[in-house]
This record gives sequence, C-alpha cells and structure tokens, in this order.
Amino acid sequence: MTKRKYVYLLALVPFIVIALMYELVPIVRIILNSFVSDDSGLITMANYQTVFTKLLYRKAIFNSIKISLLSAAAGIIIAFLGARAAHNSGGKVRSVFMTILNMVSNFAGVPLASAYMILLGNSGVMIQMARQFGWDALANFNLYSTNGISLVYVYFQIPLSTLLMIPAFEGIRKEWQEASTLLGANNTTFWGRVGIPVLMPSIMGTFSVLFANALAAYATVYALMMDSIALLPVQIAGCFVGEVKIRNGLGGALSVVMMLVMVIMIFVTNAISHRFEKGVRK
Repeated sequence: MTKRKYVYLLALVPFIVIALMYELVPIVRIILNSFVSDDSGLITMANYQTVFTKLLYRKAIFNSIKISLLSAAAGIIIAFLGARAAHNSGGKVRSVFMTILNMVSNFAGVPLASAYMILLGNSGVMIQMARQFGWDALANFNLYSTNGISLVYVYFQIPLSTLLMIPAFEGIRKEWQEASTLLGANNTTFWGRVGIPVLMPSIMGTFSVLFANALAAYATVYALMMDSIALLPVQIAGCFVGEVKIRNGLGGALSVVMMLVMVIMIFVTNAISHRFEKGVRK
C-alpha cells in the first residue's frame, strides 16, 4: 500500500507543477505588484487609494457587480426551469436537450458579440423590424449599455447554469413528491417547502460560479464596446495593454479587488447553503 501511495503522489506531481506555475505563482505576483508604485517602484498603498477614489474604477467595480448579480440571478431562474424539464423528460428528448446545451455553451466571445450586434445593434435586424412595426420598447433598446451587456451575459450564463443544475435534480426523490401529494400539498407547496430547500446548496454553488464567470468575462464585452464601458476586466486589461506605459501596480490592485469580490460572494453563498442544509436536516 505504501508503494501505491508513492505512485499516486508521483502521478500528482504534473498537476501540482501546473497549479503552481499557472495559478499560485501568478496570484502571489499580482498581490505583491499591487503594493508597488508604478512611478517610483516603492512599496505603497497608492494603487488601492486610486482604485477606491477615482470615479472610473469605482464605477467599474459597481457595474461589474451589478451585471454579474443580474446575469447570475436570471441564469439561475431560467436554468432551474430548464433543468427541471430535462429531469422530468427522458430518453431522446433529454439527449437532444443536453446536446444543444453543450453546443451553445461554447458559443461566446467575439462570435457571440457579433451575433448580438447583427440582431440587436443600432441597425440590427430585430431593431429595424421593431421600428417598422412600431414596437417602441424593442426599437429603443440600447445594446451598448449596462442593460444590453447584462442581456448578452445572460445568454452564456443559461447553458452553463443548466448543465450544473441538472445533476442536482437527481437528489429530488419521487417518494417525496408522492408523500407530499398524499398529505394534501400541491406542486407549488412541495417545491417551496421541500424541493427548493433541498436544492439550495446546489443553487448557491451554481450562483457563485455564474457570478465569477460574469465578473471575469472579457472577450465578449470588449468586442462589443471596446473600452467605452467601465468594467473591472476591461480596466485591468487596459493597465497591461494598449497604454503608453504599463501599470502593473494599478492592474494588480484592480485584480486583487476583483478576487476579493469573488471570495466575498463565495463566503456569502456558502453561508446561505449551510443555513439551508441545517434547516433540511432539522
């Protein structure tokens, strides 16, 4: 057994090296750089002061959190319905549904931005049709705004969240539904008092993944709006590319702030999950 353990540990060496090279070492470097002045090279807190005092960066933090929360919430709601439908349907229907989900989950980045510009851009197909038929709500829709970006984000949140939610529905037993029906509970009562509380840990875990996915998304929004919108990933990228002077310190501070936002969201979702788990056990 001892030899087998050593063999297993040896097999883990490549993964440990990759984790160190591509995750731990870059994170440590980013944190250290965030305390270094871009002008003097001295240790300073000026980078964080700039992040929290300059209006552009404060707006970037606010917009990123807002869009991430909205798109994650919308994705969870739609994914819940889709995952439930996939769970209830079986055979070929479920197989086709899973195939479509896997296909559209890879449709993101520049192709997704181009598709939205063709459909909902200022001269998009749907916008032109809305103007002809007098649909003011759609005709006045602005894709190049925070609401428009939120809609784009919702698109690639739905397939990811649905794929993550489908296995969770395997934990809902038919016996529970049958027992609740015998006790006089309707479908809404069952899901409100039994189904959703049981699924809440999976829902919160999926929500944190969607939040992080939206918070760090860059390619799609950059292809749509370049740097004309204040978002954390766009501002971080601007510190390292496209500038006369590379600002490692400021980019590092923005990156640390983004990581802290992700960590806070993970703690919040975990706390909610543990609370519901305790309630279900009782």
